[in-house]
Amino acid sequence: MTAAVEENNQPIFNLDKIYVKDISLEIPHAPKIFLSRDNPQVDIQLHTQAGSIEEGQFEVMVKATVTARIGEKVMFLVEVEQAGIFQIRNVPADELEPILAVMCPNILFPYLREAVSDVVVRGGFAPVLLNPINFDAIYQQQKQQQLAQAAAPVTTH
Repeated sequence: MTAAVEENNQPIFNLDKIYVKDISLEIPHAPKIFLSRDNPQVDIQLHTQAGSIEEGQFEVMVKATVTARIGEKVMFLVEVEQAGIFQIRNVPADELEPILAVMCPNILFPYLREAVSDVVVRGGFAPVLLNPINFDAIYQQQKQQQLAQAAAPVTTH
């Protein structure tokens, strides 16, 4: 086997592009909400998604939805979809899923954190700092849930 052929079979992992796919800020009760001195309750939802663009290229997206409420009133709602295009080639099929579900979101998360904090500050509020996320633990938990669902007996009535 020649060196060129061996090199062609080497695993390839490249980050081709990082971008904000979608970003929004809603302040439904402005300007009166700025007069409130109460501390809001902040809810943060995080989701990941990955899909193939073409052979060996994948888009991975991490989405954060941050909702701050004072009582029943929404102080602000921020949604950010941080995405990246990754080139992944010559990787065994069983290793591809953890790369897309763990490694790629780990790369994107700091950019998501910065975008969320920046848009909240630009909206006139104190920054929201997203805590670090263990994407590996989330991935392992999802795999366990899938195995449990697959093993569960199917009952029909």
